[in-house]
Amino acid sequence: MKIYGHRGAKGEAPENTLEGFVHAYNQGIKRFELDIQLTKDGQLIVIHDPTLERTTGVVTKVKDAIFSEVATLDARQNTAAWSTHCHIPSLSEVVESCPDVEHWQFEVKSSSKDRLNILCNRLVEYIQADKLKERCVVTSSNTWFLKEIKRRDTSIKTGFVAEYRFPNPLNTANTLGCEYLCLNYSLCNKSVVEEAHKLDIHVSCWTVNNIHEMLLLREKGVDSIITDFPTSALMYFENHGLISN
Repeated sequence: MKIYGHRGAKGEAPENTLEGFVHAYNQGIKRFELDIQLTKDGQLIVIHDPTLERTTGVVTKVKDAIFSEVATLDARQNTAAWSTHCHIPSLSEVVESCPDVEHWQFEVKSSSKDRLNILCNRLVEYIQADKLKERCVVTSSNTWFLKEIKRRDTSIKTGFVAEYRFPNPLNTANTLGCEYLCLNYSLCNKSVVEEAHKLDIHVSCWTVNNIHEMLLLREKGVDSIITDFPTSALMYFENHGLISN
């Protein structure tokens, strides 16, 4: 079972910051999940929320912010403690700072179709230019967006992010032609995993922070987990000879 750091290493360092990704990367984490938003000037940045308020205290929507201004902000509020300034990075900064990462999950949140359309264009261009197709999957709960990614480039892998039991997450992922099902771990059972594998769909469960739950998911045949504490999870699984990361 493979381990992905959630928003870098959300439980160990400020989420979705360059410092957080580098921290986990230097501790041996080679797979990451992160969130992508689009700034006013068309930059792909790594941040979860549609506003800057929760992590920086600045009451501004990401869509109204210019990247040069965003990059100066300190993103250490309401997240793991850190002693030095942490900035909101561009997607390219994160990828370049962790050159040997084996795989990325790029999650895109729902937004207006106009903004998602622009983001889709920018993200596809970036993945193509940086030759990341074999090292990333674009994930979202927005089915329209996932269709648009495939319409632009069928060779870019996609993943359906499912938080609820209905409509059937696996059926949705399969209908969309997704290679990944990113499943709320509470919805996961062995039959779902087995059916997904018959369809050649990778099952990735989020957000799993308890070792006991991780072990149960491993028994169910889950391909990967996404955790806030990737370095401690990696250490446990390596020490017990259970890792395939």
